[in-house]
Amino acid sequence: MPAKTGKPPVISRQVLADHVYQEVLVALMDGRLEAGRGISIDGLARDLDVSPTPVREALARLEATGMVRRVALKGYRVAPLFSSEDLAELMDARLVIEPVNALRACERRTPELNQALEQSITDLKNAPRGASFAEFRDYWEADERFHQLIAENAGNQFILSAFNSLGGQIQRFRFFSGLGVTDAECAIEEHAAILQAFAAGNPALAQEAMVAHLTGVKKRALLDVVEHA
Repeated sequence: MPAKTGKPPVISRQVLADHVYQEVLVALMDGRLEAGRGISIDGLARDLDVSPTPVREALARLEATGMVRRVALKGYRVAPLFSSEDLAELMDARLVIEPVNALRACERRTPELNQALEQSITDLKNAPRGASFAEFRDYWEADERFHQLIAENAGNQFILSAFNSLGGQIQRFRFFSGLGVTDAECAIEEHAAILQAFAAGNPALAQEAMVAHLTGVKKRALLDVVEHA
């Protein structure tokens, strides 16, 4: 048994960066970092008891999701909530990319992929759907995983890159703060229809089911904007 040195455990840079990323993400999703507000890197570093470096890394990662924006010579600001036009454009982009992903991934399906998709739906069903991000985070992660699995198994690196650049549904899930997940039953049913097409080995049906799902998400997302107006 190794002797105790009395020194605190060394936390790897990646683990620290991931921790800071998660902490800032929660603050953004719960609205503690308000839309439009400037972000102090040094202030966050003090609050989280870390150096500024992992904060900068976390903000750079979050910029890719559209949650924060970098303004030249002014640093980072919290991105405003999406308008109805922004959400409509996001969903239209997803409607271009994700049905193709569903078609191709279904053509390349494996029992392991089908099982992973089924597990994500089970996790959706079991996840809390409360008003705070802590309460609906597991739901969001299961939803993200379902779409990411399909994208990663579609076999096209360029479409995957385009899919990843959209940031998934994270912008839409900002509207659930204070409300909780508003469309769980619809989304679960639509995911199940996509999985059924995969299980049947019907790529055209998988593509059609993805179109139906994203069209439904678009309509419900626009209602969420009205709810927050």
